[in-house]
Amino acid sequence: MQNNIESLKNEIVKTVKDFNSSGLSITTTGNLSARYEDGFLITPTGVSYNELETEDIVYCETNGNTSDGSLQPSSEWRIHSAIYSSKKEINAVAHVHSPYATGLACAQKSIPAFHYMIALAGGDDIPCSAYATFGSDELSKNIVQSLQNRTACLMANHGQIAIGKDIASAYKLAHEVEALAKWYCISLNAGGPVLLDEEEMKTINKKIKDYGKQFIKK
Repeated sequence: MQNNIESLKNEIVKTVKDFNSSGLSITTTGNLSARYEDGFLITPTGVSYNELETEDIVYCETNGNTSDGSLQPSSEWRIHSAIYSSKKEINAVAHVHSPYATGLACAQKSIPAFHYMIALAGGDDIPCSAYATFGSDELSKNIVQSLQNRTACLMANHGQIAIGKDIASAYKLAHEVEALAKWYCISLNAGGPVLLDEEEMKTINKKIKDYGKQFIKK
């Protein structure tokens, strides 16, 4: 894990500025964090991504405490804290309001095994967590439950969450989830997808572990 605080802050700012231009979120919606020491670095609440500076990134303890004089952390800091506490291998959390994933979330629909790339999220589906008020402890608990054996989930009537070993992998997964959500919506309009069966998904989940890896000569 990258442990230089300035480097992590710079990467958060660089990545979150792409939220709007990529279409994954609009205005100030969504948030991004990276594990750091005993807490995490997270985007502040209510600050336009285009105006965000490195010094605006907030160090947040697991109980929500921040340094004197710092901006307030995202209203969803509890989600990030709960994920880091429950998944020690995870070092970054991306929350976005991408159009197709959010549309499915508002219908409270999970994304089933209609495409083999579903396995990128760790299993046979991308679940939709139960609804709870934004910023609440209940919402955090619902999301942690949906992320059991998964690296992404939809959030009922809200958006999507993607997690990873670092910022780049979490953000890349958020893009993958949005693409899958779009394809799923298209397949529903085409009469409904033909789902892959359990045995095939077992095979895919084994193969997907090496997806995208490059052979490096030593």
